[in-house]
Amino acid sequence: MQAPSPFLAAENLACRRGDRLLFRRLSFRLDAGAACHVTGANGAGKTTLIRALAGLTSPYAGRVNRDGALALLGERTGLDPDLPLARALAFWFALDRADDTPAILARLRLDGLAEVPVRYLSTGQTKRAALARVLGQAAPIWLLDEPLSGLDTASQSLVGELVRDHCAAGGIALIASHQPLDVPGMTRLAIEDFAPAETEDAA
Repeated sequence: MQAPSPFLAAENLACRRGDRLLFRRLSFRLDAGAACHVTGANGAGKTTLIRALAGLTSPYAGRVNRDGALALLGERTGLDPDLPLARALAFWFALDRADDTPAILARLRLDGLAEVPVRYLSTGQTKRAALARVLGQAAPIWLLDEPLSGLDTASQSLVGELVRDHCAAGGIALIASHQPLDVPGMTRLAIEDFAPAETEDAA
């Protein structure tokens, strides 16, 4: 039996941070092959939205629906800082049953850093290690929070390539980023468009 196509949808979603209503009435649906760029100023609610879509926090109102496993790239990598990079990644690759770990390391330009302890990696190297974890999960739905932050131009181009390949293979990618990505057909969701009026926020 053919597996169902993945999808990710939000229906009339609203989220708070403390007493502040960040956004409301936010709805969208992404189907197989779709990419969406979430934009907004710092503090507007991009990370909160991603956490709600990932099920890490409960929305104030509305609901999230999805079909398909998801991989999340956030501010924490989950890698043991005391282990060499190859061993730290191997722990997660084993759990995720990653098929071709040498190819993943090579594509993220991490194969030459295998014996470097995670704590000594640069910001860009750490971000690429986090992206390696995303690839290793082989999940159809990607939630990427600021994947370009701390990366040089070549690595930023690589992220765009990874997203393009993922969507071309039928995956879904939702990316919150201050920087643009070169992904054909990618839609844009400006989170400020869903900001509440002052009277709603006060309520």
